[in-house]
Amino acid sequence: MHRRAREKAWQRLHPAVYLVGGHRYTDEVKVRAAWLWAGADAVVTGPAAAFWHGMLPAAPTEVELTVPAGCKPRPQPGVRVRRRDLPAPDVVCGAGVRVAAKPLAALEAAVALPDGSAFLDRALQRHVRFPALYRAYCRNLGCRGSSAAGRLLTAAADRADSAAERLLVRLLRGAGMTGWVLGHPFGPYRVDLAFPAAKLAVEVDGWAWHIDVHRFRSDRRKGNALVRDGWDLLRFTWHDLDRHPGRCLTEIRATLGLRP
Repeated sequence: MHRRAREKAWQRLHPAVYLVGGHRYTDEVKVRAAWLWAGADAVVTGPAAAFWHGMLPAAPTEVELTVPAGCKPRPQPGVRVRRRDLPAPDVVCGAGVRVAAKPLAALEAAVALPDGSAFLDRALQRHVRFPALYRAYCRNLGCRGSSAAGRLLTAAADRADSAAERLLVRLLRGAGMTGWVLGHPFGPYRVDLAFPAAKLAVEVDGWAWHIDVHRFRSDRRKGNALVRDGWDLLRFTWHDLDRHPGRCLTEIRATLGLRP
């Protein structure tokens, strides 16, 4: 094996882990090789686990592995090791690799990724149900990242979009902006937040996985009615307000500035 590696016939990926000549080094190989190096008790976690389940299009730069608390493997380039004992329901075997189950993988990836709220929204639409996500969160309370995961879950669970509205109100108050009202009546509809004097309507969307066909059509009819009546309409998602608050405030100010 060492001779083949010296002759470049095989590629040494980690100690005792080689890529046989003729095989491509893919994202799947990258994750599998890291797990093979850590041993059968290791579990692929975080964004790497989300990739393994098809929630992400590519593997992260660094593969996260979780090993039992008593293990102390030596650090390896491109591998990040966490030491903790995972609950049995949070570990599955996928394509011959021990990997975090989908609910835990989605939660940990959402905490680690810069667009974590948008990622978690997509995961809830396509890969995992909220009750399973919540159970995984409860089983791992106190672990690193659990407080951030709790904030994301609180926002995702708010079906009335009030989490997004509360976030917008905090932003407006923090910026010293006045003249707005919540739940402004407009014909048969209610505008989430409005500046009536300036005829500016702001609609906030919580999480896409909550929106059904009826709600979608009703929101579009309301938007069309507002525009026909001469209102300006801005729409922000929870993810916009959470990740880019300054950009949202700038757009509101700019729209108000266009009004006489």
